Amino acid sequence: MTTMSQLRTRTRPGRTHLARTAGTLALVAVVSLTACSTPAASPGVAGETVTIGTHTPLTGPAAAGYASISAAASAYFDYLNDQGGIHGRTIEYVVKDDAYNPATTQTVVRELVQEDGVLALVNGLGTPTHGSVVDYLNENGVPDLFVASGSPAWDDPEAYPWTFAFNADYVTEGKVLAHHAQETYDDAVFCVLGQDDDFGTDFTTGLTTVLGELASTQTYSVSNQDVTAQVGAMQAAGCTVNFLATVNGFTALALGTAAKMGYRAQWLSSSSGGDYPTLLGYLGEDVGPALLQGFVSTNYLPFSADDPWVELFRRVNDEYNDGAPFTGNTVFGMSVAYTFAEALARAGEDPTRESLVEALESGDVVGNGIVPLQFSADSHKAFGGVGITMVDGGVQDYVGSAWTTDTGDGPVVAFDGEPVPLEDEGVPQP
Repeated sequence: MTTMSQLRTRTRPGRTHLARTAGTLALVAVVSLTACSTPAASPGVAGETVTIGTHTPLTGPAAAGYASISAAASAYFDYLNDQGGIHGRTIEYVVKDDAYNPATTQTVVRELVQEDGVLALVNGLGTPTHGSVVDYLNENGVPDLFVASGSPAWDDPEAYPWTFAFNADYVTEGKVLAHHAQETYDDAVFCVLGQDDDFGTDFTTGLTTVLGELASTQTYSVSNQDVTAQVGAMQAAGCTVNFLATVNGFTALALGTAAKMGYRAQWLSSSSGGDYPTLLGYLGEDVGPALLQGFVSTNYLPFSADDPWVELFRRVNDEYNDGAPFTGNTVFGMSVAYTFAEALARAGEDPTRESLVEALESGDVVGNGIVPLQFSADSHKAFGGVGITMVDGGVQDYVGSAWTTDTGDGPVVAFDGEPVPLEDEGVPQP
C-alpha cells in the first residue's frame, strides 16, 4: 500500500527530504528541552488523569458474590473526581472481567499493562486468579496494590516488592475466630468446612494454631454445588461449632443444607463469606433471617449503620452507584478506592510507580479500618487484626473489641486503639 508520505517523496524528493530533516531537528530540540525541564511521565499518568485497572469476575460462578465490589470502587472514584480528584487529576478505573479463570486473568492483566498502560493494578480479586499474574506484575515493576484475597502470599516484600495485600489474611481471621469460640462456647466440638485451596488451608492453619486438632476437616470445590456429604460428615462427627472458609454462596449452601438435614450447629465464617445482606440474598427473606440468627463472622472495615464512613458510603452509593444494594461488598470496594486515593495523594504531584510504593512503605497511609493499615518496607500486610460480628434480629454488627495477632503462633490480643476516623468527607488531602 502506498502512503501519502511515500507519494510525496517520489514526486518531490529534494524538498520533502529537506522538510523532514528540518522538522526532525526541531523535534529533537523540543524533546531535549522538555526532558531537561520536566520529569518523564509515568505509565498511566497524564496531565489530567491517572489510569489504573483491575481484574475481577463480572461473569461466571463468582460474579454474584463479587461483581459489586468493582462497581462500588468505581462509584467512589466518580465521587472523588467530582471533588476535583487527587492533585488535580481524575482517576480512571479500567475494570476487566476474568470470570474467576486464571487463564483469562493472565490475558486481561497483560492488556491492562501493555495496552491500557495503567499506573497500577488495584484490587485484583482471588487467590488462584491473582496468583497467576503476581510474578508478571513484579517482573515488570507494576504496583500490585490491595489484592482482594486473604492469602498471606501477598505479604512478601522480598519476593514481591510491588505487591501489597488488602484483606486481613486468612490465618489471622482463623486465629481470632478460634479464640472467640474458645472463650464463648463451652464443651464445644470444633470442625471446619473450607475451600480446597490456599483459602481453606490458611484459614484452617489459623484455627489449629489456637485449638489444636479439629474433630472434622471438610473441603469443597467451587465447581461442585453440593456439600451434602461434607455437612453430613460434620454432623456424624458430633460437631457443635463449625468454622467456614467459604465464599458467600457456599456459606449459604452449607447453612441451607444443614437446615434441610435438621442439623443445628453454631456457624462462624471468614469475612470472605460472612456478609449478611449477601447471604440473605442467597437464602431468601423467608428463611434467611432464622438460619442466620446468631451467625458469627469477622470484619476489619467500618460496619455499623451509624459509623460516619458507612453513612458517607451510603450517600455515594445512592448518588454514584444507582442506589445498588448496600452490602459489605459496597463498603469493601469503596474502602479500597479511598485507600488508593490516600496513597496517590501521598505519592506526590507527579506520581510514579516508584513513588506510589514509597508512599505505602512510609507507613503514612492508614486507610479507614477498625485498625490502621500496617504497611512498611518490611511488611506488605494490610490489617493485623479483625473484629467479631454477630447477627441478631436481622442486624449484623460488631461485638466487643477488635483483636490483633500474627500469622505465626503469637497470641490473640485485644486492640487498644481507635478506628481510623473519617476526615475531609473522605477526600484524601496531599
